[in-house]
Amino acid sequence: MISKYRELFNELFTQKKYQELKKDIAQDFDYEPTFRLGETPFFISNELKSQLIEGCNEVIALIQKEDFKHLTDRSLELNNNIPNEDNHTTFLSIDFGICEENGNVIPKLIEVQGFPSLFNYQNNLYQKFQKHYPFLGELTPFFNTISPDDYLKNLEAVFCNNHPKENVILLEIEPEKQNTKIDFYYCKRDLGLSIVCVTEVIKRENQLFYKNEQGKEILIKRIYNRVIFDELNLRTDLKLNFSFSDELDVEWAGHPNWFFRISKFILPLLKGKYFIETTLLSKLKEIPEDLENYVLKPLFSFSGSGVIFHVKKEDIEAVKDKELYILQKKVNYLPIVQSPDGKVKAEVRILCTWKKDDAAPTLLCNLVRLSRGEMIGVKYNQDKDWVGGTIGLFER
Repeated sequence: MISKYRELFNELFTQKKYQELKKDIAQDFDYEPTFRLGETPFFISNELKSQLIEGCNEVIALIQKEDFKHLTDRSLELNNNIPNEDNHTTFLSIDFGICEENGNVIPKLIEVQGFPSLFNYQNNLYQKFQKHYPFLGELTPFFNTISPDDYLKNLEAVFCNNHPKENVILLEIEPEKQNTKIDFYYCKRDLGLSIVCVTEVIKRENQLFYKNEQGKEILIKRIYNRVIFDELNLRTDLKLNFSFSDELDVEWAGHPNWFFRISKFILPLLKGKYFIETTLLSKLKEIPEDLENYVLKPLFSFSGSGVIFHVKKEDIEAVKDKELYILQKKVNYLPIVQSPDGKVKAEVRILCTWKKDDAAPTLLCNLVRLSRGEMIGVKYNQDKDWVGGTIGLFER
């Protein structure tokens, strides 16, 4: 999108430099991420940046409505309603596909999540790219001209909420087996939070504890929650010493309810140029004749799980609980990133945090996924190059 930087990057790019970049990341923890690293950043023009911000602000305006909880209460009735929900979400991830409409480039909202993403990894990925391509220091992945240090201070404030770090944990299901564990490692290194599996949490009355590296029991005052209920509900083999539905003396950095409230559940409520025609299956009056132009998606799944890209009438008729699915119009992703052998599609996820007493979330950073196939995501296109997870860079 910024031809000056695209041309310069492509001139300097070699497979050797790409392997050195991957090796640099792997050396931090003697671990290479299991998802594919995209060869290049996505250079985002000021015009596209303005569109992304405008689209985010329209999503945020819906979430800020006084009756937003009333509008989304049904999402909790369909899932779990966890006690001690806060007034607003702590995290917001807003995904836009970079599309073409009437001959123009335009971001289209694909998904929105009240759940954290790779906050710590993205900051480090930017620094790795800058190390191997020094001219990238002229650009930034951050909004509002913040520095990497400012970014980490924001994360610490949001994750910890003034609690001592030893009393704040990153909670996940078998974190060592997660594709996102590189992010956990950076979180522990950069912010000092302990990584704890749900099965390792100890409950005494209404308090939770974990054992630190010395084996000492430490009171948990705040949980940076990375547990996805879609996965937890499938893991009937896990033995937990507590239940998320217990009345617990603990704060949540990312209360579990917001995973459901801010999800595909709200897509039908969003109207405007950045939004896609989306219908809750239970409110679908008739099945469209041109189903090749639609995607069928479960409301609360994660990472593309359960999505049917080539929808047939029988797929819709086979859905038993139609309140749990949406039918979404397909969009025309525009191959926009120039690789050595053709152009690649891009999807931009804007990463936001929302401090407890702030009136609105803060747009902080971004994550980009590059694809040559129908599905966008780091676990797809594994056999192709110039695809996978990367970062978007803005002009300062």
